[in-house]
Amino acid sequence: MKLLLASLSLAFLCASASAAEWTISTFAGNGTAGGTGDGGPATSAQIDNPFGLGRGPDGALWFCEYTGQRIRKVDKDGTIHTVAGTGKKGYSGDGGPALQATFNLPHEIRFDKEGNYFIADMTNHAIRRVDAKTGIITTFAGTGKPGYSGDGGPASQAELKQPHSIQFDPAGDLFICDIGNNVIRKVDMKTGIISTFAGTGKAGVTLEGSPIKGTPIKGPRSMDFDTAGDLWIVTREGNQVLKFDLKAGTIHIIAGNGKKGFTGNGGPATEAALSGPKGLAFDKEGNVWLADTESHSVRMVNMKTGNLELIAGTGEKADGPEGDPLKCKMARLHGIFVDTDGSVFIGDSESHRVRVLRKK
Repeated sequence: MKLLLASLSLAFLCASASAAEWTISTFAGNGTAGGTGDGGPATSAQIDNPFGLGRGPDGALWFCEYTGQRIRKVDKDGTIHTVAGTGKKGYSGDGGPALQATFNLPHEIRFDKEGNYFIADMTNHAIRRVDAKTGIITTFAGTGKPGYSGDGGPASQAELKQPHSIQFDPAGDLFICDIGNNVIRKVDMKTGIISTFAGTGKAGVTLEGSPIKGTPIKGPRSMDFDTAGDLWIVTREGNQVLKFDLKAGTIHIIAGNGKKGFTGNGGPATEAALSGPKGLAFDKEGNVWLADTESHSVRMVNMKTGNLELIAGTGEKADGPEGDPLKCKMARLHGIFVDTDGSVFIGDSESHRVRVLRKK
């Protein structure tokens, strides 16, 4: 028992040492679900279940509102605006202004090299695209019906099932976490052709060193590309962080022992238990930041040490106070984004806030 307590104490101290460098505050949202406040300070506005988020080409921070059925942004001066969606649930508006469109649980937003933005419209089983110049929205991938078909043909005629996360690779091609099918799809942006990049269509255990082709994935939820161009994903049901070495064609386990839990902080990431992670992002040093959704925490894989560090959250679900990140409880966070200055933005979903971690 003494040895166990000592180990837990050491793990907490390791996590605390890193977390002590940070402070957490609210960037957007007043903690009440809603859609009010456009044109005013983001911290006074109501927002509704923020999920995926990122910096737009205009310098604003953009984010999806999952149950708000909107895309909103916060300008550099701190003012919030709605840029897409009426706030009503539906699947309408293609061919018209994005502000008049309806969504059905939008999960994530990403920008291509031309500044157009793409939305994972999850329960519409589609990827929507908004033209940067005209503001017109269209369906880019998916038919609106759930399924798993269309590989080898136009993405617009393919069936997806609850696409959650999207990301562009260095070449500009679009990758999709097609979670209902337990696969990652790829759209060649030059041809518009969709294919299955990874996964078998059935959930299964992913073993260390397995080939990308023909290996099952268990609930791919979020992804990003590192500076070397390799693809990383988090798996919700698999409770792991996986790296896809694209040159070698193999998969490697970076974090998570495959069991659901909230253990291992301060120790080797591969021995730790994650709890339904749904967000992933890299900082300049190559460290991997995780929105560990069901432990209501931000955890980070220190790539120099290989250890998993707890940076924010307590493991309990609540709307915590600002200041010390280890005292700030959160509620099923989803999106996470590391800015160029190292600040870490968090879609603290059920607290109805976007939070930000900044170095002291």
